[in-house]
Amino acid sequence: MIKLCDLNPAAKEKLPPGFRDKSNIGVHYIDAFIAPMNATLTDAEATRVSCKRKGLRVTLRVGTKKGDGLMRRLAVSPDPVVMLEAALQEAANAAGVALQINATEILIEP
Repeated sequence: MIKLCDLNPAAKEKLPPGFRDKSNIGVHYIDAFIAPMNATLTDAEATRVSCKRKGLRVTLRVGTKKGDGLMRRLAVSPDPVVMLEAALQEAANAAGVALQINATEILIEP
């Protein structure tokens, strides 16, 4: 596993109900969480990783591999933290990579 990035500590401040959010999925939290994931890996090929959100879809791109995950509020959980982790795992599986989210960092296996 290669370290992709450190978690953004300011993202937790954007969780509802402390932060106004009309989306019911915590879009401000999601955007703050995935912003540091747009980086280049320190592997031999210097693989580019990007992650973006458009509506309920989270797209993870690792080099030439691409996968999508959906924010499923009813099927997974109404908690934005749980919803986002499930969507990122779904996107990583679709892209054919392994993604591990720890308490302080995000690790990836391309």
